[in-house]
Amino acid sequence: MATESIKDKLHRAFPDTIYTPLVHGEKDPMYNYGGFHPDEIQVLPRGHVKEPGFQAFKVDVVWERDRAIPMRDSITLYGDVFRPAGDEKVPAIIPWSPYGKSGTGALTYDIMGPWRIGIPYEHLSGYETFEGPNPAEWCSRGYAVVDVDARGSGNSEGNLMWWGEQEAVDVYDTIDWVVQQPWCNGSVVMMGNSWLAIAQINFASRLSHPNLKAIAPWEGLTNVYSDQICRGGIPSTTGFNGMIRRAIAGPGEMEDLGAMTDQRPFLDDYWKGKVINPERIRDIPMYLAASYSTGLHCDGSFQTFEKASTPRKWLRVHSSQEWHDLYRPEATDDLQRFYDFYAKGIANGWESDTPRVRLTLLGYDGGIAKSIIERPEQEWPPIRQRMEKYYLDGTTRELVPTPPPNVTATSHNGHSLTDSSDFTLRFIKYTELCGRPFVKLYMSSSEGDDFDVVVQIRKLSVTGKPLASLNWSPMPKPEPEVPNVNVAKHIGQQGMLRASHRVTLQPRASDNELPVYSHDRGEPVKPGEIVPLLIPIWPVGVVFEAGESLMLRVSGHDMSLPEVEALRPKEPVDANEGSHTVHTGGEYDSHLVLPVITE
Repeated sequence: MATESIKDKLHRAFPDTIYTPLVHGEKDPMYNYGGFHPDEIQVLPRGHVKEPGFQAFKVDVVWERDRAIPMRDSITLYGDVFRPAGDEKVPAIIPWSPYGKSGTGALTYDIMGPWRIGIPYEHLSGYETFEGPNPAEWCSRGYAVVDVDARGSGNSEGNLMWWGEQEAVDVYDTIDWVVQQPWCNGSVVMMGNSWLAIAQINFASRLSHPNLKAIAPWEGLTNVYSDQICRGGIPSTTGFNGMIRRAIAGPGEMEDLGAMTDQRPFLDDYWKGKVINPERIRDIPMYLAASYSTGLHCDGSFQTFEKASTPRKWLRVHSSQEWHDLYRPEATDDLQRFYDFYAKGIANGWESDTPRVRLTLLGYDGGIAKSIIERPEQEWPPIRQRMEKYYLDGTTRELVPTPPPNVTATSHNGHSLTDSSDFTLRFIKYTELCGRPFVKLYMSSSEGDDFDVVVQIRKLSVTGKPLASLNWSPMPKPEPEVPNVNVAKHIGQQGMLRASHRVTLQPRASDNELPVYSHDRGEPVKPGEIVPLLIPIWPVGVVFEAGESLMLRVSGHDMSLPEVEALRPKEPVDANEGSHTVHTGGEYDSHLVLPVITE
């Protein structure tokens, strides 16, 4: 009896899965289509430059185009191979995504943010996949790059799935193919950011391959439902997710997560099939990167490090934007040390000399406190962290160390892009925050049977001005003239919750434990009904000097900057009606819990 394919298995389990036809790259006006050149081979000689201003190749490189990579279910994927010319066998780096390979696709750093995200043209060759390794650089370092179009994208056959079991099996079969190539030394590693990072931990949490020696998931997520599509149970299917859908081209269809969110609004078995469980990553060496500035990958990056079972794991928390950090020469040198140790067997001291955690804490531009950059630590969050509770006082609009005795109600327009209820905490001494804050709010809504709540932590100057942290340096303009987009500046971490999902709060061992929700059902909230809402906030790393302040904002809308300018909302997108009220004091112990590092 034939083994059931994953496609048939998923169809049997979820026959309602909705797919959207993709436009082939040849016909997609947004897509830079490089053509289809099966098994074409050419040599890019030392000194070759794809376009003026880009990086020149430092060694002769063989470019094998559109190599057919067979999958076990008879589907064919296509990948490009860049390898150093000559007879020496080398390890292979696999970047895995649907974004286009070898410089093709619709996404470029020129269009994704101001000033090309601070990435100099000469740091890239133009042959790299978006968010992936630069072949000119890595071939000069003695590695091949096998750049694969994921199932359903580019010219690869089949339908595109968002992570899950199918992608993991495809990665396994690709590794099998790579290690059979005559130029490969038998070692494979993986690299990349965002989808490319998620593909790595998705694979490592489901399967293992003896030839996969190490992975470098530099910023990804672990739960597409709670990290991206329905954070806090609040649907977010347009905006960034819509932009990504429009940027992917291919011959088949793509799983439509937006439509599936409408069809399956709760975290059911369909979404659980895409959840990545880092605790199942048991042995593979991992070099993780994380930052606070990403609106998509911050929590997933830290969770992967915290939960992965492998003892061979390292975390570097940096101060910049993820694309900018990916191509910094210092970061590339460090990543090579990691790969050389595991893929080439070079005794360079990686395991003995590399701090388990390199921790960055942000000082913010315009503040007194200076950022701490990659300070060595043994764990994240540091074991000396303690959780401190501050109560919301609606009378003074402050965060105070003891519960206010008087009951007070503070209201704001729930369906607004600007209105909020703000509470401040002024620090009287130098303070470091590092870890996962959360807030407990007693809230009600004047209308409707449900409402969305978003909270945000902002840093304020000694004069009370809200500050931002610039995502790379040097920045061509001072902070006020830097465009207000999240890829360029970070303003503060957020937490979100749809009030009807409050009933899915999981049991907690203590009041200091981060709240976690199953998001598997909802229960309406009557107009005027006061309900307690525990809202987790994504990881923070902030430094305050005496006189600087923290502000907790409570609103009904996403208060983060748009990832890119094209995604700036013109109208609120929420389920809110009427006014939202925060109840404080007396029986309503609304409070913020902050992770403070002690000396």
